[in-house]
Amino acid sequence: MLNPAKLRLVTLSENTAKWLWLLGEWGWSILIEADGFKLLFDTGLGSSTVYNADAMAVDLSTVDKIALSHGHVDHTGGLRGVLERMRLTVGRSNFLEKRHGEIEIIAHPEIWGPKFINHPGDPEYDFRGIPFQKIELEERQGARFIESRQPVWITDDMVWSGEIPMLNDYEKIVDICYLKEGGGRYVDGDAKFIPDPINDDAAIYIKTELGLIIVLGCAHHGTINTIHHAQKITGMDEVHMIVGGTHLLKASDYQMESTIRELKRIGVHKVGVSHCTGLESSVRLAVGLGMDVFFFNNAGNVITFP
Repeated sequence: MLNPAKLRLVTLSENTAKWLWLLGEWGWSILIEADGFKLLFDTGLGSSTVYNADAMAVDLSTVDKIALSHGHVDHTGGLRGVLERMRLTVGRSNFLEKRHGEIEIIAHPEIWGPKFINHPGDPEYDFRGIPFQKIELEERQGARFIESRQPVWITDDMVWSGEIPMLNDYEKIVDICYLKEGGGRYVDGDAKFIPDPINDDAAIYIKTELGLIIVLGCAHHGTINTIHHAQKITGMDEVHMIVGGTHLLKASDYQMESTIRELKRIGVHKVGVSHCTGLESSVRLAVGLGMDVFFFNNAGNVITFP
């Protein structure tokens, strides 16, 4: 198991910014540094990941791999810019040089689905999928996609979750996410849409001497389902921290009460919320869990484990 003193979590993109000179942008990206290995989990919506990395003196060219939580644009829209920056490194002559070799990206095969959002009462369906073609990212940006439905071990102590089963009765897929039948991002009068099960929803699990550190993407399949899946595939029961998007933005009272109760039963020591949690749900978590457990996790936040 990983010595927690060798772990650092650096939030590069989130809805809000913690410090001056950083950008807040709806979306999510976090750099996980574990005993010298660097994994970028998600790439944000647009330019904020690269911008904030520069502002925080984070060298993206030193990142070893990328992993994606799912295919929504607020987690993948910054991918091209990140790849471009990762391929540039300062050479011996202090000029920017191209990084050689492919950049591996771990993801679910359904990230490429024609993902749309439709709010109740709105006649319009808005495209929310990856805004790039796979072939472009591979041929022009040096990406190599490792696609899997099953967990992928990144190091001996860190695993990308793969598909997360939905096993309780209170965590549901929000009813605004759709897939367009037949594919494509453009909508005409004959377009048909079906609910998106978001099978590509994934997280990162890290085994440490303190317990599990669980890094969420958006938790479309539920924060508690994600935790239970982590316990199963890692064989560890103790959960020290969860951090990231909890997708409690539109949670019912039943879901909020059940989530808080289960977090307490599991004994999670720290809960850092980001992105798709929502202000009201954040307040309820803070009150329900206590401020010794709860914290906001914004762009610019650096978590260490002394």
